[in-house]
Amino acid sequence: MSSQLSLIFAGTPEFSVPPLEALVASRHRVLAVYTQPDRPAGRGQQVTMSAVKQCALKHQLPVEQPPTLKDPAAVERLAQYQADLMIVVAYGLLLPKAVLDTPRLGCVNIHASLLPRWRGAAPIQRAIQAGDHESGVTIMQMDVGLDTGPMLLERVTPIGARETASSLHDRLSTLGAEAVIEAIDAIAAGKATPREQPKEGATYAAKIRKEEALIDWSKSAIEIDRHVRAFNPWPIAETRWNGQQLRVWEATPTDKKSSAAPGTVIATSSDGIEVATVAGTLQLTRVQAAGRKAMPAADFLRAHRLEGAVFGS
Repeated sequence: MSSQLSLIFAGTPEFSVPPLEALVASRHRVLAVYTQPDRPAGRGQQVTMSAVKQCALKHQLPVEQPPTLKDPAAVERLAQYQADLMIVVAYGLLLPKAVLDTPRLGCVNIHASLLPRWRGAAPIQRAIQAGDHESGVTIMQMDVGLDTGPMLLERVTPIGARETASSLHDRLSTLGAEAVIEAIDAIAAGKATPREQPKEGATYAAKIRKEEALIDWSKSAIEIDRHVRAFNPWPIAETRWNGQQLRVWEATPTDKKSSAAPGTVIATSSDGIEVATVAGTLQLTRVQAAGRKAMPAADFLRAHRLEGAVFGS
């Protein structure tokens, strides 16, 4: 087998860009890039190219943007490239069996968890939300199941005590870029050794819904802290204050005891806004009022009196 493989790359968000950059810089040849169609984005809802499309155009790579891969014409178009392998990273479209079978060596996925834990759409956020101590990436040979294919290799990284979805996202993206090159080199050399995923320990990482952002003050300070970190940078944890949205970007749990009802502001200071929970208190350190920019809680307190206020109403 040749040491150089001809590749199709499929990805859409910023997470997929470092792997694409790594493949372009490798000895392997990227024939074309598949990404989702341009869509309205931002406050102005202007039609915007995906991060992957922008990267592909920078490298003068052909770009394909089919709205679905279930169309036989889309499968035929993919077949015309005669690729050895397809690399899929957060593409966002379902790959039917006809597509999985089109590249000579099939399709390989970079998944942002240690499979079989956190199969599905939001493995980074769900790992932080659950209080996992480690995460990583799995390079997987794709099959028709949801992240169920044989594993080619894994790379592990710890989840820090103050880790956010944003910081873990960036680290796993870089880790995935390194790992996928190693996996492709092994495939090219005929040395790849796929192994079935363990039957035990499978969990599902459901897609994040915006309405999940609402803080439940009847949970413990540790649980709410995980919630805040898991939903940074999107959709951002939030609570209600005087009927208005108050987003919480950063917070720190304490083990202090309070007899106040959960959600009650029990103290305010230059350190932040201390809120009672069912177990411990949560110090809000960076917040954002509706229609305003995010700011340190100490700055917010200069314009608002909160002591004794009850969040969640």
